[in-house]
Formats: sequence, C-alpha cells, structure tokens
Amino acid sequence: MEVWPGKPYPLGATWDGQGVNFSLFSENATGVELCLFDAKGRNEIERIPFTEQTDQVWHIYLRHARPGLCYGYRVNGPFEPHKGHRFNANKLLLDPYAKDIIRSITWNDAHFGYRIGHPQADLSFDRRDNAPGMLRCRVIEPSFTWGDDHRPNVPWHEMIIYELHVKGFTRRHPGVPPELQGTYAGLATEPVIEHLKSLGITTVELLPVHTHAAERPLHDRGLSNYWGYNTIGFFAPDPRFSATGSITEFKTMVKTLHSEGIEVILDVVYNHTAEGNHLGPTLSFRGIDNLSYYHLTPEDPRYYMDYTGCGNTLNMRHPRVLQLIMDSLRYWAIDMHVDGFRFDLASALARELHEVNRLGAFFDIIHQDPVLSQMKLIAEPWDLGDGGYQVGNFPVGWAEWNDRYRDAMRAYWKGDGGLIGELAYRLTGSSDLYANSGRRPYASINFITAHDGFTLEDLVSYNEKHNEANGEDNRDGSDNNLSWNCGQEGASSDPEIRALRSRQKRNLIASLLLSQGVPMLVAGDDFGRTQNGNNNAYCQDTEISWVDWNLGEEAIRFLAFVQRLVRLRKEHPLFGRRKFFQGRSIRGTGVKDILWLNPDGLEMTDDEWDLTYARCLGMFISGEELDERDRRNRPVKDNTFLLLVNAHHERIPFKLPSVGGSLKWVATLDTAREGNLMPGVLFKAGRPYPLEGRSLVLLKQALKARP
Repeated sequence: MEVWPGKPYPLGATWDGQGVNFSLFSENATGVELCLFDAKGRNEIERIPFTEQTDQVWHIYLRHARPGLCYGYRVNGPFEPHKGHRFNANKLLLDPYAKDIIRSITWNDAHFGYRIGHPQADLSFDRRDNAPGMLRCRVIEPSFTWGDDHRPNVPWHEMIIYELHVKGFTRRHPGVPPELQGTYAGLATEPVIEHLKSLGITTVELLPVHTHAAERPLHDRGLSNYWGYNTIGFFAPDPRFSATGSITEFKTMVKTLHSEGIEVILDVVYNHTAEGNHLGPTLSFRGIDNLSYYHLTPEDPRYYMDYTGCGNTLNMRHPRVLQLIMDSLRYWAIDMHVDGFRFDLASALARELHEVNRLGAFFDIIHQDPVLSQMKLIAEPWDLGDGGYQVGNFPVGWAEWNDRYRDAMRAYWKGDGGLIGELAYRLTGSSDLYANSGRRPYASINFITAHDGFTLEDLVSYNEKHNEANGEDNRDGSDNNLSWNCGQEGASSDPEIRALRSRQKRNLIASLLLSQGVPMLVAGDDFGRTQNGNNNAYCQDTEISWVDWNLGEEAIRFLAFVQRLVRLRKEHPLFGRRKFFQGRSIRGTGVKDILWLNPDGLEMTDDEWDLTYARCLGMFISGEELDERDRRNRPVKDNTFLLLVNAHHERIPFKLPSVGGSLKWVATLDTAREGNLMPGVLFKAGRPYPLEGRSLVLLKQALKARP
C-alpha cells in the first residue's frame, strides 16, 4: 500500500474505491500512529505514523487499502492528569468514527492508563500494551441495495411503540432458527414480525445497539452490561447481535421491518461513554484527547463532571464533540435508514456549563438540520445532576418519556388516594406539561413500565425489589416502585390473588391504550413476562431478561386482551387526538368535548377534585367533532364514549349520564369481566352501572334522543 497525505474530511476511515482515507481529530496530541492488523484482527502487521495535520485533524491515505482492513490508533501526548491530559501511546485505541468494530474486550489491567494498585492511583503511568485484549476497528464497504425502501412515517398520534432488546426478544423464540436467535436477522424473521403486526405495533424502539463495553467489575462478577448503556462506538452496530458479522445484517433488518410498515427507533447514549471516571479504562476518547472529549471539573481537570451516574459526561461545549454526535445521528438516519432516536438522559446533552440550557447548541443544531429535524426525536428528559429533571421543558418537535404518567397510573391503581386530578391530566395527554409551549398530546410518551424497573407482571406481584442475582446485596435498583403484590409476595397459586393480578394488569394496560398521547409497551408485557422481582436487570444476559415465549392459558388470554385494545384504539381516532381537549361546547351541539363526572353522573365540582378519599371518576368524551381533519381535509368524527375508573376495592354504582342526548350505552370493555366486549348489551342512561372494585369500564353511546 502506498502512503499518501490524505484529507482531514470526512473523519474516520473512508474507502473511495481506490484506497482508504484515515482522519482523526485530536487537538492536544503530539503524534498519531495507525496500527494495521491481519484479516481477523489478531496480529499487528504494521504501524504507520501520521505526518499530516490540518485544523487539529490528523490524516493519511493508504492507496490500494480495501474494506475489511482491521486497524486501531496509538496517540502520543502529555500524561498530565491535573491538566486534563491522559495520553498513553501504549494503549491501542478505537476510532471514534469506526463503523464496524470486531472482537470483544478481554479484561486485564493493561486496559488502564495508570498502574492499578499504585499508591498514586490514576496519577501513575502504565506502560503495558493492551492490544492483545482490545477491540479492533474495521473498514467497511458502505454500499447496500436499499431498493424502494422508504420510511413508514407513521403520524405521531397513530404510533404504538414497542420497546425491546434485540437479543432478549428472540433469544428463546421457538419460531426463530437457532443460529438467528438473539440477532438483528432474528428480529426480521416472519414469526417475530407476525407477532408485532398482530399487536398493531407501528414502531419498535431498540435498546442500545451502538457498540458497548461492559464494565470490568461486572465482568469480574461473571455478569455483563446486558442493556448496553455503556457506548464506546457511536457508529458501529454492536457485534454481539450479529449472526453474520456484517453491518449489512442491520440494514436488512431495517429494510424488512420497513416493508411491513414498522418504524425503527434507536435508544442512543450520547451523554457518556464506557471509559468511566478517572479510574476507568483507556479505550478511545480518553487516550485520543481527554481534555476535549469530556466535561472535566474546572477546579481540578483530573476529575470528571458526572451528570449521568456513569462516571463521565461528554463535553457538548466542544464543537468537535458536537460534530461527532451530529455525524453519528446523520449516519444512522441516512446510511442505516432508521426512523428516529430516543435519547438516554437527554438533559445531559443540554448542559453547556452546569445548568440545563433548554436552547443549548445541541437542540439548535438538530432543529435546523434538514434531515434530523424530520426524524422522530424522543427525550428521556432528566439526568442525575442539579436541575436535570426537565419533564415538559423540551422544545417543540420533541416527544418525552413521561414518568409523571407512569407514576400517576401506578399509584392510582395501587389504591392511593387524592390522585383523581393528576389522573385526569394524564388520561388526556398531560396538557399541564405540554400545552403552554405549543406542543401536542403526542409529545407525551405514555408508559407504565420500561426496560428499567419492574415488568408489568412483577408490578402486580411484588412489593419489594429482588435484585440479589445482580451481586450487590439488593442495594441496586429503585426502592420507589409504586407496586402492589395483591396480597402475596412473588408467584402465587391462590386463584383469588391470580385473578386480582390479572385484573390489575388489564386496568393498567387499558388505561395506557385509552389515554391521549403515544403509548409505549415493553416486550413481553403483552403476555405477562416476569423477571422474578428484579427491577434492575441491566447486567442479566440470562433467562431473567430473555423473553419466554412458552405461553400458558393466562398469557394467551391476556395477549388477546391487549390485541383487542390496540384494535379498539386504532379504530377510534378519539383515543389518539392530535389536539388537546378544550373543555368547551362543540359548535351546534351544546355538549362539551370532555366532561368529568362523579358517581352520581353529575359534573365534577372544584371541591370534589380535592377529596383525598375519591378513587372513582367518569370521563365523557364526545366524538361529534374532534376539531381535526383527516388527510383529505374532512372533519374527523367518532363515537361518543364514557370511561369509568374505580380504584376502590368495593363496587360503586355509577349513574350513567344522559348528556349529549344519550339514551343508552353499550358496554365495550369491562376489566372486571376479563375484558369481555359484551356486544349488544345495553345500559340505560340515568340507571347505575355496577362498577366493580378495581376495574375500568368503557361504554359507547348507543342511541340519541330524537329532536
């Protein structure tokens, strides 16, 4: 291979058909070496020093180099921790722009830039070579036949999100070939897609698929970072999910899901990296330019600002770090065809100094970007620093995980009092959080459960977390679960307890799918997956986390219930409004678009909202005129519904209203009757409906009074 000067742009390793250009940013380095390895990435065959540097970017071009070439970097510079510099050329480093990463880390002390056990800790210097146990970068062939692939572009208000882990979802699926279980290819198989479509899923949200590195303490305990929130490669699909070892497998998965009308959203972690705090390993960014890439403490740059709880925070104030994240997002959007992103600990991305800046550079750049501004953007709107909780404060164009919704629904159905006012806001799209800033109900991503915490089954089966398998003496994971075990901790053979748990699950799922906003289900919750009370299974790459597809009768019945609810939601646009309710009369009808009722069938008074003992509420929602237009610009109309909820343990006779000229109501759903639709059963207005304890009922207007 001939060595030419190369170009500073684009960053990373780029094959142009005749050779490969290598480009690496480092503001403070004094020298860079390119290390080449054999085809399997085992043995180093050559080191080539960079002689060209332009605008703090080191570059070189290897004529006749081809895709498949394995490489890494060694970077020279000062080792001065108190000044923020941690260069160590003894460490083989990953290219921050590597689009393919192979092998796995073999953990040993050589991966650390300092001498572990040395009295001066990270101030000491380690001269051991970490290359034998280190990951490798690999040059890619970027071409792929996308054909007529196009994004489904599901409207926000029509979305049903399904959060899943690529490996855990198919690892035990009997319909997926064994060699494809737990892989991108497995996710694109017919049985998996059939399940998603039977549920009415429009959008899958994948837990992190960027290449990650498990923390050494987990490795030493025989565990791993299963969830993957420990990124070390922002461009490379994680090889642990690949059946073929080729990045085209990921592209094929996206293309296949798109062909079935299903969107792909990635859970991305741009707030920190796998290198941890000042005692962490040197794998990439720390050794390339620690002072530039990380947010260091101003009083002593030896230490890191930790807004993430993971040891470090990427320095979004540096233009090259900002460029790295934007280039990564554009790569996944343009080259990999994904449909959007869910940003882990998104508040950390808005920090320019110590405070969260709502109009930070990160958001400004995304909003003006012609590609990224059109993607589905979802924030986890908090981090662990002061002022990091920002639910409701993200800009227009962003949706947010709404933990206010999660907590309100859990607490209400658990039986806590004084919540009906909060419940009303959450059922109707959380206008108190999003309306004043010009956002819509679909800014709220509603969820009862997520990957982090109890599964739905465990939420109704455990009062306490049971994380002993994580090896931390049950100290890890949240203690505030707002869960209720229905009378017995853990699995139960008592038929009354099992029946109550099933009803509570129906209550929670029905609330989720009948609320305004975007509902998010978690893989396996649709048929009762359990983690045996573990509410922090991040390190469990075991059957604790893998979805069990061996469904019993109860699981099959519950799955059918969820499927019916999703169909009901999709059939009635009233449950997926694009605009908030106004609480005012619909033109020409004299009927409000929404009306809150007490058990006497009368409109709620101001005093009644504040009653701490109140656990029963009715919501009349009119379908006469939704103040919306369809794609053909026609007014959207729907049936009129009455939603009744009762978290009290006793039956409450709820007087059915005659508002809107309703003479009779038909019971569409009753969770106390296993969710049976009861077709044709009519209930007269003015008569009480037997609203059982701990139940949800949905009634549809059947007849109107004649004029």
